[in-house]
This record gives sequence, structure tokens and C-alpha cells, in this order.
Amino acid sequence: MASSTHAISLNPATGEQIGAYAFESAADLETVLSQSAKAYTSWRRTPVDTRSAALARLGQALRADIDRLAGMITAEMGKPITQARGEITKCAGLCDWYAEHGPAMLASEPTQIENDKARIEYRPLGPILAVMPWNFPIWQVIRSVVPALLAGNTYILKHAPNVMGSAYLLREAFGRADFPQGVFEVVNVQNDLVSQAIADDRIAAITLTGSVRAGSAIGSQAGFALKKCVLELGGSDAFIVLADADLDEAIRAAVVGRFQNTGQVCAAAKRFIVEDSVADAFTEGVVAGTKALVIGDPTDPSTYIGPMARYDLRDELDAQVQRTLSEGAKLLVGGHKIDGAGNYYQPTVLADIVPGMTSFREEIFGPVASIIRASDARNALELANNSQFGLTASVFTKDIAAAHQIAADLEVGGVFINGYSASDVRVGFGGVKKSGFGRELSHFGVREFCNAQTVWFDRK
Repeated sequence: MASSTHAISLNPATGEQIGAYAFESAADLETVLSQSAKAYTSWRRTPVDTRSAALARLGQALRADIDRLAGMITAEMGKPITQARGEITKCAGLCDWYAEHGPAMLASEPTQIENDKARIEYRPLGPILAVMPWNFPIWQVIRSVVPALLAGNTYILKHAPNVMGSAYLLREAFGRADFPQGVFEVVNVQNDLVSQAIADDRIAAITLTGSVRAGSAIGSQAGFALKKCVLELGGSDAFIVLADADLDEAIRAAVVGRFQNTGQVCAAAKRFIVEDSVADAFTEGVVAGTKALVIGDPTDPSTYIGPMARYDLRDELDAQVQRTLSEGAKLLVGGHKIDGAGNYYQPTVLADIVPGMTSFREEIFGPVASIIRASDARNALELANNSQFGLTASVFTKDIAAAHQIAADLEVGGVFINGYSASDVRVGFGGVKKSGFGRELSHFGVREFCNAQTVWFDRK
């Protein structure tokens, strides 16, 4: 949310304003750019073991402040508190992992040049501008900033307007971890100044997690400025269930994979593509699991479905559901806003979905599952690839050889066999098609914002 002068944070469970953060000026942005560029000159020369030790301290700082951080996430975007605390724990674990394993990712890499006269050295690029979303207010930043800082870059965060409280708490955590001034900065600016920052010579690269529209705009500006960018955009992930799947496990994973974070996850099961012979049983199980979800106050540890983060997004979701129903889909449960205080939407299951319908074509960013019948495994693969998106997919089957073949043919960045989509620091994360490009996490996240520099001695 935003006004002409302030980023506004509303509690989606109550509608009450909990924060109003004045947008910063061009002069404020200039100060941040200058500080980040100055910090880069020394941070890039700081030994990698010193940088990794700072990341370990950051993990400790996050754990020590878990109550405030998780509480702010819940207040600002409605994430159930148990899931919000899990987000902070996951962030701290990422810091620990990179502190332990990250330095090896930056070691000199040998080549096949004789006598070891040529090597690849991974050098930082400079200040990174990050435009981040609201759905995982701390995790999305941490998974991006930690590998970038490990590599020796500095980082400027432009967060979503409705979670600026989380951004400022995160800045405090960096301060408690004793990062030098300017290594991690936060700016609260509007789009015109984001564009100005992208064009500024001091910004070396840009990373964005967000919508296709935002990615297209940022990617275009980065391309015009001839700057590296990483884009993690939307998804309409396929969740394929073949006839021989363990249905109980598939149903359990389907409910969790679709409705965690109130369905507001880019890499999440959205299109459930099920072989016809088991579609009825699968659908019955998912409907039962959906009806059993606890909806309510996100500060209650027993709540699984909280409010949606913004009122405009709930309206947009409801419009998508109603269009899908008008196109011939069948409503099995939910399908409307929940009356009363708060920005709640009923967990919804739609059936009889076919290509061309709204919930098949578009990303559905909320608690709505779409069930699609497939005649066989080949048809399931065709349906899965019939999408503008290509973030992740799941395949449930007992035939692992067949699953590997399907994975090879899926046009996505990640495939999860007999499991739902997730991000994990130990493996790369990113998409293809309109889900973006570039990779985060693992060594990929470190090297995305590095110059792979060839150093060759005594070449005759």
C-alpha cells in the first residue's frame, strides 16, 4: 500500500494502520548510493573468512530477535505466526550454511591450462539494487543478500511498501551483527527513483522478486543500462499426480503445498493435474483437507490460514475465481470473501478446469486450488507445459524412472518428485519462460553477482 507521500502498512487481520513511512527524496537516495559505493571499496577487500563470520553473526542476530521479526511479519502481511517464526528460523539457518560453506564457493578455480598458469577468480561486481516483495518479507531478502555480501558486493534494499517495518527491523539486525556502514542499506523510494538508481553508474546489478509486470519493467531498464539482473517472477506450478501415486501422500502434500502462507507463494502448487483414474479420489481428499484448515487470527499459533496481505489482492483473486466459474469450472468448496473484519478469503477448490480458463492461464496468488484431469501421463506433461510460466513443478508417482523422464521434459526451473515445491539453500532456485531468469541459493546465488575473471600467467 502507498499514498503519494508515505508507504502505508495496514494490518490485514484488522484493517488498522500500523505504520506510515515517508518516501525518501532524491537527495536521500544519493546519500545511500554514495555510502554503498564507498563501503564496497573496503568490503570487497575484506577477507572472505571475515565476511562469512559476519554472516554467522547475522544468523545469531535473527534468532535473538525472532519474536519481534515474526511479530512484524504477521502484523504487516498476515502470515500465521507459526509460519512467520519458521521463516526467521529458515533465514538464520541460511546464514549459518553460507558462513560454513560459502568461502569454498569463491575459491580460485583451476583450468586445463598447463602448469596451472590460468585460473578463474570470482570477483564481486559492486553495489546491488534489490527490489523485493512482501510475501516472505525477511526470507526473500536474506536468500538474496547473504550470497551477494559473501561475494564482496554491497546491497541496497528497496522493499515492498506494505512491509517497510520488516525492512527496518532487518536493517537493525545487520547493525547488531556489526556489518560496516553502507554494506546493507534500505531505501524507501517510489518508482521514479528506482529507475534513477538503476541508471546510476554506481549500481552494478539488479535483482528483483515480483510479478511479471514488475520484472518486465525492471528487466527492460537494466537491459537499457547494460546491467546484469536476476528476475524471480510468478509461477503457476503444475502438481502432477499419476495413477500409481501414493494418494494419501499426494493429498497431504497438495494441501500444504497450495495453502501455506495463505496461498501467497510464487513457487507453489497451483494447477493440480491428475490422471483421470485417480482424479475423483484425489479431489475428494483435497476437498476434505481444505475444509479442515484452521482459518483465523494470525497471531494464534493454531491458525493455518490467515488474511491475505492486501485488500486489492483479495479483490483481484475473487475476480479471477468468478471469471473461472463463469467459464465453466465447478466450485467444490470456498469461492468467496469471508465477511467481517479482516482481509480473509475462503480456501477454495475449483474442478473441471481446462486450458483457456482464467485459473489455468493466470497465476492465482491466494488460497485457491485448480484441479485438471489428464487422460494419461503424456497428457499430464502437455498440460503442465501449457503455461507462460516455468518456475517449479511436482510429480507424484512410484515409477521413479518415469518421473525422471517427465522431469527432463518439464519446462521449469525445478522439479520435485513425490514432494511439493520448496526453496532450500543447498540447491539452486529460479525459473524459465515468464518466471524469470538467473538463479538464487547454493553456489549459484553467490556467483550470479560475481565477475568470473580469467587470470593467466606467462602466456606466450
